[in-house]
Amino acid sequence: MKLIKKVNLLCFVAIMAASLQCTNGQTDKGEGNSDQLDTLNNVTDLELSYVLKDFYTENEKLDDAVNFYFNKLSSSEIVAQLIMPAIGEYGQSEKTIDSLVSEGKIGGLLLLNGTVHEFSSWVEKYNSQNFENEKLPFLYSADAEPSLVNRKIKNSTPVTKANKIETKNAVAETAKTISDDLNEIGINYNFAPVVDMSPNKTVGWRSFGHVPDSVIPWSQTFIETTQNENIIATAKHFPGHGYVEGDTHKKLVYIDGEFKEVKNYIPLIEEGVISIMIAHIAVKNNPNYNTNDMPASTSETIVTGLLRDSLGFEGLIVTDAMNMGGVSSIENAEILAIDAGCDILLMPLNAFEAHEKLLNEYKSNDSFKEKVDASCKRIIRAKLSLGLLSNDK
Repeated sequence: MKLIKKVNLLCFVAIMAASLQCTNGQTDKGEGNSDQLDTLNNVTDLELSYVLKDFYTENEKLDDAVNFYFNKLSSSEIVAQLIMPAIGEYGQSEKTIDSLVSEGKIGGLLLLNGTVHEFSSWVEKYNSQNFENEKLPFLYSADAEPSLVNRKIKNSTPVTKANKIETKNAVAETAKTISDDLNEIGINYNFAPVVDMSPNKTVGWRSFGHVPDSVIPWSQTFIETTQNENIIATAKHFPGHGYVEGDTHKKLVYIDGEFKEVKNYIPLIEEGVISIMIAHIAVKNNPNYNTNDMPASTSETIVTGLLRDSLGFEGLIVTDAMNMGGVSSIENAEILAIDAGCDILLMPLNAFEAHEKLLNEYKSNDSFKEKVDASCKRIIRAKLSLGLLSNDK
């Protein structure tokens, strides 16, 4: 693995601590636990050798480390952690991403449609730039589903498409092959697997739903294998895309009546999936979870009420791409999605504007600020659990 892919923690903490001495009188700093801020002011006070399985553990030292880094951040930097634009064929230009990185307005990056060499080069470049700019390392994500990975990441190792895989062992082998490629590139966050059922032609061929009884156990195998390789796995597209008609890339589509696929997520949550992606799907004719002609990604009823509170999910909630037709025409959709309970805005139409909107709301709305702070801490926890801030990597 290339040396630049890991942050030198000792130097990073020294820089951050020095920065704090110059700025701790500003009102624009994060408002974490001041006692922790006083005592956890150098690397010797922190335990930082974590693995991904630590994300869900009750661990006071990990909590301290999360607060340590959170308390170093300005309001602008806190908001930035929630924004993840894309770079690649259908993403933003490299020049635009360069500006976003240099201005510290994003916390992660989706590598979208490019070659292994391009992606590796970008990871190396932006890791170096973040270090020089004294910023937290990125979550680097990809749509590395079995059915898409060889198109999304050109020159990646060939694998069988999800709807053609025939055994659970083959699922594990496929997940391991994909994860090996992602680790070599430096991608630490996979937007896979698709856990939708197969009837919908947009997503059905991308899931294991061609054999209905295989969706849950095979998805779990993919998740477990991926996360054992120190890569965050993502179950998608919540609350279920398999039985809807239409394509959310083009327009808002509806779940009409009862949920048929939410049950797929329950065992995956119980077994420790770290990320779930929310679809831009509306819900109607459901007495408990109507979204009033708005996408689930902007609905507090779905994101917080159903996924967080009812299902007990405590991991990262990421929106589907915010430039999709099912959400892109909604005014202030970025604010609505975070206010609903999402942690990460994926591919906002304009990341600069998204950052400005979120920051203004953060500074003027205490309830919104509380939600953003909680999301930021979950993201920092994920970065610590991935070992991105570990000095032994």
